Amino acid sequence: MLALPYYIRKVTIACVLAALCSAAPQQDVQILRFDNDVNVDGYSFAYETSDGTSRQEEGKLDNPQSENAALTVTGQYAFVAPDGKHYTVTFTAGPNGYQPKTSLGQKK
Repeated sequence: MLALPYYIRKVTIACVLAALCSAAPQQDVQILRFDNDVNVDGYSFAYETSDGTSRQEEGKLDNPQSENAALTVTGQYAFVAPDGKHYTVTFTAGPNGYQPKTSLGQKK
């Protein structure tokens, strides 16, 4: 049996305990909608779940026949935080990096 140094055992135990303590209670979440489409020059998908989570995304291949071909992705995702507030993130990702915009909704 491999003997681990004392500090590695302590850190491992601390990480396991932290993970167990921070685990949120599980709830049944139903998929309300799921769409998916994949093409040669791009893709799109969307889903929505019963807990208020949703995501929509579309990727498009720009300049597919050149050496400057790049995938540009646009989309949005939304979720309800544990405090009951609704968050939405709209984003674009591509040659200029990931560019998110966040908005905060009201508690329901």
